Amino acid sequence: MNDKIVMPVWTIGLFIVVMNTTMFNVSIPSIIQDLHITADLGSWVISSYSIGYALSTVIYSRLSDAVTIRKLLMVGLCVLGFSSVFGLFAHSFGTLLAARILQSAGAGVMAGLGLVLASRYIPPERRGSAIAMISAGSAMAFGLGPIVGGIISEYFGWNGLFAVTCLVLVILPVLLRLLPREEAPPFRFDLAGACYTVVNAATLLLAVTQLSWLWLAVSLLSFAVHAWHLRRGQETFINPTLLRDSTYRKLVVIGFCLLILNLGNLFLMPLVLAKAFGLSAMRIGLTIAPGAILSAFLTRFVGRWIDRFGNMRFLLLGHGLLALVLLGFFACVGASPFVILAGYIVFSPAFSATLASLNNETSQRLPKPLIGSGMGLMQLIQFFGGSISVAVCGLLLELQTHTALVPSYKHVYGVLLAVGVVSLGMLLWYKQSARQEAAVQ
Repeated sequence: MNDKIVMPVWTIGLFIVVMNTTMFNVSIPSIIQDLHITADLGSWVISSYSIGYALSTVIYSRLSDAVTIRKLLMVGLCVLGFSSVFGLFAHSFGTLLAARILQSAGAGVMAGLGLVLASRYIPPERRGSAIAMISAGSAMAFGLGPIVGGIISEYFGWNGLFAVTCLVLVILPVLLRLLPREEAPPFRFDLAGACYTVVNAATLLLAVTQLSWLWLAVSLLSFAVHAWHLRRGQETFINPTLLRDSTYRKLVVIGFCLLILNLGNLFLMPLVLAKAFGLSAMRIGLTIAPGAILSAFLTRFVGRWIDRFGNMRFLLLGHGLLALVLLGFFACVGASPFVILAGYIVFSPAFSATLASLNNETSQRLPKPLIGSGMGLMQLIQFFGGSISVAVCGLLLELQTHTALVPSYKHVYGVLLAVGVVSLGMLLWYKQSARQEAAVQ
């Protein structure tokens, strides 16, 4: 496989898919007004895609142990592309929600298989560069999504947003021609385990977003049933071997925390810029864009540096920079829009480099037979952390109705800073464990 061609094309596809998570944010007010629905219903246009995206990511990753990447890619992008065509003509809330859910069912193929592809077919000495490219594409998509969404919504209406994801149908034949032909090994897909995983994630997210004790009880029950299934099953969807690996568990916790920081910050920055400084959606996007663009520009350099200097240095450096930015936001986020602009110029490249180093470290520690399931579970937990982050940040703001506007945002940034410190502590623990393991060997 010629990774110098395949990975840039793959990153373009991933860019489109990830941008689809943030393009619709700026269009929610228009959707609510046009379809005459409540704000609660309108929020499901975003959350339904996020939940489905996270779940389909791990499903495609796990299926890659049984089905060739080419076949999975063809199914996923066809589902995403044709559901986007359907969304162009959605004029009711039901059809809009159906289009978003179908989109999410196909979208996970790009995120789910990107790391699997890099881990299987790119040598370790070049793998850091490839993973950094994927991470930077995602970071840039998060930053540019609001700009693209604002422009399209203003001139073509919110239905026009679906036209962007139709572009994956153009990328699909190119990738199918470039990808290597594989022979899938014999493997029994654990359908029951996949269903349990979906129910686990969905019910826990509902418990958090709805503040529902009932959904929490259902979620805990589903986790108990899933644990029973793992003890008695063979070739289960979530591989128990991964859960017994203490170093892998530490890396998963770090990934969970990192996505809490990234999605929480991306949720808070537009709110601060809009409510504290009165900026329009277009100006908000332009404020966030420089950080995302710089992150993409530094991709090739960061990847080379990771391959040359190792993952741990960038994990430590990235954590330090993220904590520094969050501390700055906690101290003076309401001072000026330029605080957010300057902070995100540091935050976005630091996050991309940290996530790339983490994924590269994880791929190198996993045995080859566990790469698909291991990287898939890692991404599921990462995306779940991001979904939880947005919900919790919103709830924390809602609980501070009697607090002044700027201090309420500072308090939430204080919580994110605490999560960053926890992630750094887990990283230092992982570093110590890895060093002891190497000494024993």
